[in-house]
Amino acid sequence: MGMARQREAYGAFYEGDFGLSALAARLHASTGPVDPPTALGLAADVAGLGDGEGAVELGTDVRLLLESAVPDEALRTVWRAATGGRFDPAEHGTDVRGWLRRLAERYPARVREAVPRHWSLLPPPVIDEAELRADVVAEIRASAAEGGAFTDLPFAGLPGALEAIAEEADADLALRLYLRVLKTRRVTVGKPQFDRLAALDERLAYPGPLLYDDLAVRWPPVDPARRDAEGDFGLTELAFRFAGPWHEDVPRQVLERAVAADEAGQTPGSAAAALLQDALRLLESPVPSGTIVTVWGAASEQGYDIERAGLDGRAWLRAVAAACRDHLALVAPGYEPRTVPVRAELAGAVLDVLGESAPGLAGRTVSPHAHPLPAPVVAEAVARVVTEADPDLGFRLLVRLLAVLAVPLTEERYARFRTLAERFGHGTWHVSEALELLVRQE
Repeated sequence: MGMARQREAYGAFYEGDFGLSALAARLHASTGPVDPPTALGLAADVAGLGDGEGAVELGTDVRLLLESAVPDEALRTVWRAATGGRFDPAEHGTDVRGWLRRLAERYPARVREAVPRHWSLLPPPVIDEAELRADVVAEIRASAAEGGAFTDLPFAGLPGALEAIAEEADADLALRLYLRVLKTRRVTVGKPQFDRLAALDERLAYPGPLLYDDLAVRWPPVDPARRDAEGDFGLTELAFRFAGPWHEDVPRQVLERAVAADEAGQTPGSAAAALLQDALRLLESPVPSGTIVTVWGAASEQGYDIERAGLDGRAWLRAVAAACRDHLALVAPGYEPRTVPVRAELAGAVLDVLGESAPGLAGRTVSPHAHPLPAPVVAEAVARVVTEADPDLGFRLLVRLLAVLAVPLTEERYARFRTLAERFGHGTWHVSEALELLVRQE
């Protein structure tokens, strides 16, 4: 191994890929013949990323390869695969190391200078380099085991070449070049491998698009019972999008964005299926339309007054359900909407935390200056949702109500909300994003 990489929170500097892997992506996407001057121009674009900080990562990537013991043929194999053969230095009178030396002259490896304050908010990741190398090599081998487009000619030595970069140069660079190869050669990955790659992405503090942009994933079927959203979802997430005193967008546009708002690790259509589940749950329940109006008004902070728009609660839910079905018909045409069994055994636990919240809700009002909703009235409506429709949705409505009204919480009560969210299978960030700032320091 040669020089060490200076670890950074890359997501604070870049919006997507960077360094040599970003250059490979630009070469692959280029149209027309690519000669050395054109390639150097694209390298200058990569160096200019992050207000010029891209030159640091590009120079570091280059120097790590030049100072490594990675065989020349391995470098050429990876470079051709990552660029889709769009720029092979051997066709221009040099080899890959000669091309890298030209880049090194322009972008010498250097330590990053003082980081602007707004970039320094994210701490650099602490990485166990040996563990990282082992994990990256494991993913390369997982793809190689599936064969096909990852190992066919003329890239029969590709897995070993990528492993050599991980073990002899830098695992961070090897991972980015491996991802670039997957995307360039349209190699699909299964959901379990995508989740492992996402964990690596998070550990290295990459910008999210570096992983998921253009990566082909074999997604499992849409399933509203599978809770893989990290944050809020369904009707409460939709209400959050409408929160506030006014909106530039018409409701239909907000709704269309919400039904398409799948998280990076979700099967396309998951957000729409979860929202449809909530809508159907209420539509098929005995919960009165007026109660639906109340919980919607509180969760959305009266940002979209459906009654003023000429809709009652059920008419609004039918419009929501129709938007969900339209989106699912596009992204998951084989999906058959269904309602999954409610977690009725958790209704008592939700009512308990709702009752414990009553003192904090007393005297508070949602949207006190326009269409006021007294918090105790909303709490009664939430209780009806819990007992007559779905304890899961009722719990999310309660969490949303506490966040809207900024009701202070003790550490003990906050812990109970976290525990209950885990029992429902909610994502890591659902409760913490909504309530963590409300916890009183004792």
